[in-house]
Amino acid sequence: MWHPHPRTPLRWGTENRSWLKIHSPNDRKLIGEVEQISPLDVEYLAKQVLIGQATLVNTDKFMRVQWLKNVALKIRESQKDLANLIALEGGKPIRDARIEVERAVLTFEICAEEAMRVHGEHLPLSHSPAAKKKMAFTVREAIGPVLVLSAFNHPLNLLAHQVGTALASGCAVVFKPSPGTPYCGEWLVEALLAVGVPATVCQICHAQIPEIELLVQRPEFQFVSFVGSAKIGWNLRRLIAPGTRIALEHGGIASAMVCADADLAQATHCLTRGAFYHAGQVCISTQKIFVHQSIWDSFVSGFVAATRQLNVGDARDEKTDIGPLIRVSEKIRLIEWIKEAEALGARVLLKDTDERPGSLLGATILSHVPVTCRLMNEEAFGPVVCLIPYETDEEVFAAISDSPFHFTASVFTKDMANALESAKKLSAMNVMINDHTAWRVDEMPFGGHRQSGLGMGGVKWAVEEQTRLKQVVLPIQN
Repeated sequence: MWHPHPRTPLRWGTENRSWLKIHSPNDRKLIGEVEQISPLDVEYLAKQVLIGQATLVNTDKFMRVQWLKNVALKIRESQKDLANLIALEGGKPIRDARIEVERAVLTFEICAEEAMRVHGEHLPLSHSPAAKKKMAFTVREAIGPVLVLSAFNHPLNLLAHQVGTALASGCAVVFKPSPGTPYCGEWLVEALLAVGVPATVCQICHAQIPEIELLVQRPEFQFVSFVGSAKIGWNLRRLIAPGTRIALEHGGIASAMVCADADLAQATHCLTRGAFYHAGQVCISTQKIFVHQSIWDSFVSGFVAATRQLNVGDARDEKTDIGPLIRVSEKIRLIEWIKEAEALGARVLLKDTDERPGSLLGATILSHVPVTCRLMNEEAFGPVVCLIPYETDEEVFAAISDSPFHFTASVFTKDMANALESAKKLSAMNVMINDHTAWRVDEMPFGGHRQSGLGMGGVKWAVEEQTRLKQVVLPIQN
């Protein structure tokens, strides 16, 4: 298995070093340590990324495309090690970790393809007599240095999306992995350097909130890509330098609607996956399931029975369906939220024991949860789902629209006319028909509305965000 190699300390100008210990969520055993930057390092990183940006200006697009393709090859060659690393440091079940590695390969390949499609267009200035002897065209240029702040739940593929699109756009990048899962980032920077990316073009750092806030304020960064909590993200938006663009991906409370004519076997299978994939630690994890009253009993019995079959345990075990939460504190928080719902009258359909070791927490299914509960108003980000009976479709549309988080929703029905009508009325960026809310492929656009985020992810759309148009107008000689 890959292990981080000793590297030159990231600190410049001081001998006082701060190291963050990294423990596996599976057994809390120490994996290693990573060095964190200090305020003194922030200016150095920002100046270095300017050097990297100047380097990229003189680098052929063909070379950037080759970097991205070659990194994809390196990931493919190291699939087993990377899957084991994701399960070790992030607690993602090994079968899902393998899928993430495969997706990261594809993401870098898509980034390479999209880099070749960055271009402008000819503008026919034919609508105005003033343009009779003029011609114009646009080119699309890199916006400039990019700061990437990533999350733990997809420690390799999120970086593929954030770092890969920056390079595809022609932007030098400084990236900060999650403090819970830093080693996928360490592996990635080694791979990028190995395929020829200059050290100033792609730099990694590990930082805490005070240093992150200093980084986002640096005017050298023209774009900030953040994946994480809404509280932190909106605060960072407030701090960014004037003129800097920012993309925020926060997640939300994804909801599913199971109509009276739904295929119950299909809905049960899909929603068990959607609710409990990676222990619910996914920004589009299915948190609320609205079930038509006429099929309530049948769906509930099937959903509970299917959920009982899920294995809870160490992410490195091939049999595990639900691995550990990233931190023990997250388990404590979720238990408090569940107890609050119970105290206010929620019905417990399935509840895991609180006595599993460490941060392990199995699936919990509740119904008739009061609307005042945190589980109904805030992102759970854990293996908890609320079932809600309904009588009319309008009830569901109104309930989902009432949330400040508008990211992903799904509809289960055999009636495609009803499906398309529901998709029109559901307030969400992404509406899945007959599949769970956490389904995604990497060429899709991806982002949330309102408090769920700002800007649009997905390779093509992220490249558009990290480039800008320049127009050139020429005189036409007689």
